[in-house]
Amino acid sequence: MSSPTGVPDDDAYWQRPDPSSAQPDPRPAPTPSPGSDYSGPPQAPPPHPGWRPPTFSPPPPPRALPAQDMDALDEAEGSARTVTYGVGLVAGAIAIILICLLCARALF
Repeated sequence: MSSPTGVPDDDAYWQRPDPSSAQPDPRPAPTPSPGSDYSGPPQAPPPHPGWRPPTFSPPPPPRALPAQDMDALDEAEGSARTVTYGVGLVAGAIAIILICLLCARALF
């Protein structure tokens, strides 16, 4: 269908063609020319005998880890928690003392 060249009618371009009008003939299928049969892709030469990469034996399985002493681990965690809380309390006390000194200096 070609685009209209006259004064455009709003819907004329988008209307369906008249069913009573003659339908155009479908395109004929192209006929292959004789002697142009496709024989497929060219054959690749076979690979040489040593084309594969060398293979290595798998590594041995990992060794077993030593057993863990759960009671000793719990005790170490407890002492580390105590040290952490102690350091935090000392740092908090120092911060409160400094804030009180700065506020007292600002007021007096």
